[in-house]
Amino acid sequence: MDIANRIEELKKKINYHNHKYYVLDSPEISDYEYDMLMRELTKLEEENPELITLNSPTQRVGGEALAEFKQVVHEVPLQSLQDVFNFEELKDWHNRVCSILNKSPKYVVELKIDGLSVALLYEDGKFVRGATRGDGTIGEDVTLNLRTINSIPLSIDDKNLLEVRGEVYLPKKGFEALNEKQEEEGLTPFANPRNAAAGSLRQLDPKITAQRSLDIFVFNVQRYNGQDLKSHIKSLQYVESLGFKVSPEKIMCDTIEEAWEAITYLGEKRGGLPFGIDGIVIKVDSLSDREILGSTAKTPRWAIAYKFPAEKKKTRLKDIVVNVGRTGVLTPMAILEPVRIAGSTVSKTTLHNEDYIKLKDIRLGDNVIIQKAGDVIPEIVEAVLEDRKGEEKVFEMPKLCPECSAPVERIDGEVAVRCTNVACPAQQRRAIQHFVSRDAMNIDGLGPQIIASLLDNGLIHDAADLYYLKYENLINLDRMGDKSAKNLLNAIEDTKSNDIYRLINALGIRFVGQKSAKNLAKHFESMNSIVKASKEEMLQVEDVGEKMADTIFDFFKNDKNINFIHKLKEAGVNMDSASKSDSDERPQIFENLTFVLTGTLTKYKRDDAANIIESLGGKVTGSVSKKTSMVLAGEDAGSKLKKAQDLGIKVIDEDEFEDMLKQQ
Repeated sequence: MDIANRIEELKKKINYHNHKYYVLDSPEISDYEYDMLMRELTKLEEENPELITLNSPTQRVGGEALAEFKQVVHEVPLQSLQDVFNFEELKDWHNRVCSILNKSPKYVVELKIDGLSVALLYEDGKFVRGATRGDGTIGEDVTLNLRTINSIPLSIDDKNLLEVRGEVYLPKKGFEALNEKQEEEGLTPFANPRNAAAGSLRQLDPKITAQRSLDIFVFNVQRYNGQDLKSHIKSLQYVESLGFKVSPEKIMCDTIEEAWEAITYLGEKRGGLPFGIDGIVIKVDSLSDREILGSTAKTPRWAIAYKFPAEKKKTRLKDIVVNVGRTGVLTPMAILEPVRIAGSTVSKTTLHNEDYIKLKDIRLGDNVIIQKAGDVIPEIVEAVLEDRKGEEKVFEMPKLCPECSAPVERIDGEVAVRCTNVACPAQQRRAIQHFVSRDAMNIDGLGPQIIASLLDNGLIHDAADLYYLKYENLINLDRMGDKSAKNLLNAIEDTKSNDIYRLINALGIRFVGQKSAKNLAKHFESMNSIVKASKEEMLQVEDVGEKMADTIFDFFKNDKNINFIHKLKEAGVNMDSASKSDSDERPQIFENLTFVLTGTLTKYKRDDAANIIESLGGKVTGSVSKKTSMVLAGEDAGSKLKKAQDLGIKVIDEDEFEDMLKQQ
């Protein structure tokens, strides 16, 4: 193939994958494979400049704004970074920097957060606009969606024009929970945390974005009309003081050798980070040096990204087992020969659904290639076709539920296969596990093994039966002694007085999570009012849309569900909202006060302390800023405590907190 044809082929491939990644949020290849395609094209065009065309992927930063969003022209372009893959390439970049500056600069080494880049604009101390990077020059106005991210301050203590750049991301736990929800609802799971963040931020309905656990790290000041900021580190320290959550793990380095040591150090930590990274960024610290270095049409000369090659391993697919979820969705799970990859041993991974298996032509007994998507979730990339011996078996989704032998069905337009038996033991077991979980009724000490034992011994058939258990029922169970039985009964009894938002969440209504449950409890104030509500009345509740309203309405029109609620009520479980029962009578001693909780609390569960503060008119946030009124600090309090002390914010312990409560 001649060079011109190869360039055209590469352009078509890269443009196709750009569209899949940036527009459809559905990548088909890894970052490393994409980088290799781009590197080959760049090299060929540099060697043959007469073959460069305006439509080449090398001539733009990448991406394009979707028509559904208002376009935003970036005053300061949000450029991409040039990539390096080893120390020699990093050293070459350093030498180019030194030759322009006639000196060796100081560097800042940071994590390259795996998310979606945005610019946040503040005028007169107010957050007025947030936009995606788009193609670097034109992005999408996603202000309403960004406002749903709690770590983005809506106002700052600086009236000067300020624009910062940050990375919106989805923490690993949030990614796992979101994909579990996607699969339970029969939807296609996200490929990695970055695409989950992009898909969440680019929702046309901000209510959907608000239900996702998005977060942001700010990593650069784009524009500022105030004081003269001399260095990158100083600028981040300043915006952090304004309440922004800034890029973590910043390491100052005097030499490029120190920078490489920092890259190695951070690379070793990446498996244990609570968020995904797709490399390490090395930046010149001095802002005046950056001005001298300038930028090309696509990338700044003062920064570069070291990219980790995707680690892949070959192993054998021993079996495919099918699990049944809380909503009856059947999910195939790959059982693998254990293999160590990206810092941990992998022996199983989800295969998502029947279509996923067919698309990748994965068969029982195959040798397969696995990798960790975004360093988080192991996934099968492909089957090794050349290793097949003819003994491999094509997988077929069972026609009967593996738990209860009831028929399964697949609804037109959905990828999910569901068990048709609402009394399926697997659904019941997982429904009870959800009912007692931390964000629901929060019954201490009632884990999956005890639930299984209670079910196996016929002591419970649903979650409501938990409130009818007696000491003599428990004492004869395996590993259940006198103290354990009494503690469990006390824990169950304590939850009878929970606010009904916990009960609403515990019911497991499709699409209803903790935030929606709180909104329902606040709006209707009692379970009885929710049961009687029409769909139109449900649509009046904050963040409840058509789809959620349908599922809530249908849930409470099901006699089985109404009987379950009645059974709970007869057992003495609270059916009224705290806002109805006593909020009007309780003095709002924390009105207009914003609290941050940090460290290990010994007298309260953190959620309970937060609920007390909110019931007394206060607000609880996750990060310390100048807007914070008070920090409640427990044992082993860390960076939040230090930041509060640095900002002169009042810090109280649990004894002082209780003294304040006694004043009501």
